[in-house]
Amino acid sequence: MGGFTYLWMLMIVATVGIGLAVAADVYSFSVRRDKEKELIFAGRQLREAIGRYYESAPGAAKQYPPSLDHLLKDPRTPGVRRHLRRIYPDPVTGKAEWGLVVVAGRVVGVHSLSQDKPIKVANFEPAEAAFAGKEKYSDWVFTYPANLLVSGAKDTRQLPANPLPAIPGQQSIEGR
Repeated sequence: MGGFTYLWMLMIVATVGIGLAVAADVYSFSVRRDKEKELIFAGRQLREAIGRYYESAPGAAKQYPPSLDHLLKDPRTPGVRRHLRRIYPDPVTGKAEWGLVVVAGRVVGVHSLSQDKPIKVANFEPAEAAFAGKEKYSDWVFTYPANLLVSGAKDTRQLPANPLPAIPGQQSIEGR
């Protein structure tokens, strides 16, 4: 009788162990999915702030910000004008550091610095449609306008021939 009890206890311990391993996987997947959603939210906020900065340029010449700090307090206006309350941290890396898409010394977009493979690979909103099938989170580039980069390009550093005529020197994107 003692041998059967021992075997049953071993089976119960093994079953509980397998259940805990499955629960840990589900939890880990859920946390990654939440971080992915936060990345899309933060990237959209930064894209929209860059757009507000660009569209609210005094005078006829529109300009992108020279750094993300200019989104927090726009120095082009005499009063305090904020296009963004704070620079969101990158939820995937956990750092307040973003890869910058820079054209002619101006920030036109941001991307995560994470080299992790994304969970979501399809069914993006139209502004993020170019993210479909990307291999890494760093390939999810949030630019203003959203279609600034060639959609579907393998190397997101390549710009179309003339995406924004108002910006001279568009041949390269630095900091990527």
